[in-house]
Amino acid sequence: MTTGQPVPGFGTAYYPESDLQPNGSAVAPQLGRLRGLPRRRRPAMIALSVALVGAGILVSAGLYQRANHQVPVVLVTAAVPAGTAITAADVGTTTVAAGPGIEVIPGSQLQQVIGEIAATSLRPGTLLAASELTTLQPPALGQVLVPVPIKPSELPASGLFPGDHVLVVATPGAGGGSGAGAAPVLTHPVAGLVQQVSNVPDQDGLDVVDLLVPASAGTAVAQQAATGQIALIVTKRSP
Repeated sequence: MTTGQPVPGFGTAYYPESDLQPNGSAVAPQLGRLRGLPRRRRPAMIALSVALVGAGILVSAGLYQRANHQVPVVLVTAAVPAGTAITAADVGTTTVAAGPGIEVIPGSQLQQVIGEIAATSLRPGTLLAASELTTLQPPALGQVLVPVPIKPSELPASGLFPGDHVLVVATPGAGGGSGAGAAPVLTHPVAGLVQQVSNVPDQDGLDVVDLLVPASAGTAVAQQAATGQIALIVTKRSP
């Protein structure tokens, strides 16, 4: 074994050669650093997130409008017959969640409603609508108002009330009126609407009922009433 030569693999260190640039200059190697990866953007995910947030806002707004956004409106608190003026005791206000298609009158217009005429019979506990009001006092076009004196015995035991629907019929031969035994003037029943009923009988002991009847039948109803041979048949009670 020759002693002047080093043994390969023992006592020597290995150093990697530096990378050479094209101009021959050496660059020291950099260890332990990795190149940063480019950040990937996802436009579709961003658009979806924006859409979901917008939908959530719309749903929340809808739930608020339907569940919490209540408004004051006019409420009927007492029965009001058709053709009767509305008083302060007949209406009040309440709050409701009024949605589309619901016809109501704002509570701020309560005082404007008082004094208006009910175009139809109003029931307590219902919301008042503008279509149920009119400024015209009865009788309406095509109607006449006829006072009918009638015996209390020929009225229902439960009485008559404004808004009751009745049939006016002749009762020939009944009673001792001036026309007793005469042919009836009213040859067929006439539909009428009770407008008012006197609380105190007149000097003859008769109750006076104001009836709204068709204009074409007004004269016959009045002439029949003058004979005392008349009766009222209730066909429908006011609400």
